[in-house]
Amino acid sequence: MARVTAISAQLTRYGAVMAELDDLRSRIDQLDSALIAIVAERLAICREVAAVKEGSDTPVIQPARVRDVVVTRRQDAIEAGIDPDFAEQLFRVLLTETHRIEVAGHRPDAAPEKPATTGEVRSGLDTVATRVDHVVIAVNDFEAAKAALRERFGFHEVAMAGASRPGICTLAAGGVTLVVVGAQASPSVAAYLEAHGQGVQHVAVEVLNAGFARACLADSGTPLLTEVLVDGDGHEQFFAVSEPAAGIQLGFISRTGHRVGVGADNVLALFDAMQAPTC
Repeated sequence: MARVTAISAQLTRYGAVMAELDDLRSRIDQLDSALIAIVAERLAICREVAAVKEGSDTPVIQPARVRDVVVTRRQDAIEAGIDPDFAEQLFRVLLTETHRIEVAGHRPDAAPEKPATTGEVRSGLDTVATRVDHVVIAVNDFEAAKAALRERFGFHEVAMAGASRPGICTLAAGGVTLVVVGAQASPSVAAYLEAHGQGVQHVAVEVLNAGFARACLADSGTPLLTEVLVDGDGHEQFFAVSEPAAGIQLGFISRTGHRVGVGADNVLALFDAMQAPTC
């Protein structure tokens, strides 16, 4: 009888939890609808801005305005208790769409219609993949590569998560992040360069949950190189085996800690894993 009572109490608690979750999710749905409406209004105003620019021969791209939007929205985010790097990502996407709309407005053809869903069954990775997080480039001359990206392309160096290490750095420009690695970073990097030469070593895809993404790929028979690797900064990452047919090696990263830069330890873990047997 006591066991039946305990099970009944558990079911009651479960029902209460689910009811609370349903209420919270309903509020999120309402806020998302409001957010879409605000974005639609913002883009509509941007179309009006485009018409004014066209009538006055004002250039479409206004660098000073872009910088002002990024800086002020970062400050607004700080004051609202939101991570400013996250807010900057959102507004860079909005700015990109704004520019596209202004330019596309001159096209003679109508915009294509896009359904909410294609109706096709998609992969588990399609459910959780969000964006390219960073690209790792192995180079023969670390200092020369870093200087070229900074001086010729305008990238700037940003701090890496964890302790600094020689021969590895993160360079960013806007929302694009590159990780440059030289032979001095570790013996595994030196071995990689000796075997493969310099170039893109892997592309890291950000996913909502690394464990789920790995399980989906494993279930589909994708050859995987590592288990999920977790560092002290909250990066959860795993790597697939290099795919010769696609000409690429992919890593998958989920950020479950504080929002920090790419971790040197995580990047170098792949070079180390490539010296070990495939899991």
